[in-house]
Amino acid sequence: MSLEVLLADDHVLFRQALKVLLEREGFSVRAEACDGHEAVRLAATLRPDIAVLDIAMPALNGLDAARQITKVSSGTKSIALTMYTDDHYVIGALKANMRGYVIKTQAAQDLVAAIRSVNKGQIYLSPGVSGAIIDAYLGRTSPVADPLTSRERQVLQLVAEGKTSKEIADILDLGVKSVESYRTRIMQKLEIHNTAGLVRYAIRQGLVQP
Repeated sequence: MSLEVLLADDHVLFRQALKVLLEREGFSVRAEACDGHEAVRLAATLRPDIAVLDIAMPALNGLDAARQITKVSSGTKSIALTMYTDDHYVIGALKANMRGYVIKTQAAQDLVAAIRSVNKGQIYLSPGVSGAIIDAYLGRTSPVADPLTSRERQVLQLVAEGKTSKEIADILDLGVKSVESYRTRIMQKLEIHNTAGLVRYAIRQGLVQP
């Protein structure tokens, strides 16, 4: 029986190319998603073996999507697919319970191997990703902790995408006052006092693309 895969990436042509690649290798691509919320919904319904998630997706980034997928489909193993090679992105992915980290420029060579390795319970990192990552992940060094909660990161991402408080409230099923409260708390935690600063922080964290 072939492994069932969920693909989540907001670039349609890239996603379709991956689907062709994976199906040629004998995997079953059960569903495709263009953002993190859709990926979580599909994972909860279909419970695929593997979820391949772009880190920088609109509405809900891949890291927070992976955290939610773990809750709604515990048997699904997540793999990050991204352009980012910085250590803190890789550590963030591992801490979000992602079991693989594949660089997009190497996807054609690495993604099949990553899926097979992760399915066997192994961790897969694209060649070229720093070996120091594993040391940090295992606690031998101390990466900077993320000061924001999962919900705060979601609000921050939507603010950085230019959404209004009303739009954010509708997307996250919150009251407008709650969104404003989250926004204030985010600014206090990050010591950032304007929207432009929040956008720059979100870009550095990989929550949105520049």
